[in-house]
Amino acid sequence: MTTPSPAESGRVVLLRHGQTEWATSGRHTGATDVPLTDIGERQASAAGELVGELGLRSPLVISSPRARALRTARLAGLTVEREWDGLAEWDYGDYEGLTSQRIQETVPHWTVWTHPCPGGESMEDIGARADLVLSVVLPALAERDVVLVGHGHFSRALLTRWLHLPVAEGKRFAMSPAAYSVLGFEHSFRQIIVHNIHPSVRTGRDQESRR
Repeated sequence: MTTPSPAESGRVVLLRHGQTEWATSGRHTGATDVPLTDIGERQASAAGELVGELGLRSPLVISSPRARALRTARLAGLTVEREWDGLAEWDYGDYEGLTSQRIQETVPHWTVWTHPCPGGESMEDIGARADLVLSVVLPALAERDVVLVGHGHFSRALLTRWLHLPVAEGKRFAMSPAAYSVLGFEHSFRQIIVHNIHPSVRTGRDQESRR
C-alpha cells in the first residue's frame, strides 16, 4: 500500500454562507453585500456545530471578504486568518440582482453554467480563479486542514476543479445555504469525501440553489 504524502492527509472544507434575502428570491448575488437573514444566522451557528464534528487539524480558515461570508464564519466559531477576493462569488456583471427567470425573458434557457454573464466573469475566468485558489490551498494541507468560507456558485466551481472537471459541471452539484463539503484524497486521487451537509434549520422556500 502506498503511503500518502502529508498533503494528501489534509482536507479542504468548503462552507457556504447562510441564507440571505436575495437568496430566498433567487436573485444573483455577487459583489452586492447582502446580510444574512435571521434564519441565515441560525444556519451559520448550526453549521459550526457540524463542522466542529469533523475534528479538523489546526484549520486554516480563509474567507471571502463579503459580509455574509465573514458573518457565517464568525457565527460558526471559525477564526478567519485571511480574507481573500479569490473566494468572492461569481461576478454576474449586468445580471447582478436578477433572477434566472428575469434573465430568461431576454435570453431563453439562460443559466450561469451554460451562458455568459455580460460585463461579468466568464466560465474561463472562474476556472482560472478556482485553480488559483486550489494552488494556494494545496501546500497548506501538509500541516493543516483548510476551510474556505464562500458562496454557492463559486464553491461549486471549486468542487469541479478539485475533480479536474470543467466548471460547467458545477450544475451537477447542489450547495445549500450554510452547507459544507469536504474534499480530500484516496490513493492520491482527489475525491469528494462528503457533500452538501447542511444544518436542519427551518427555512421555508429557498430559491438560491435553483438559480
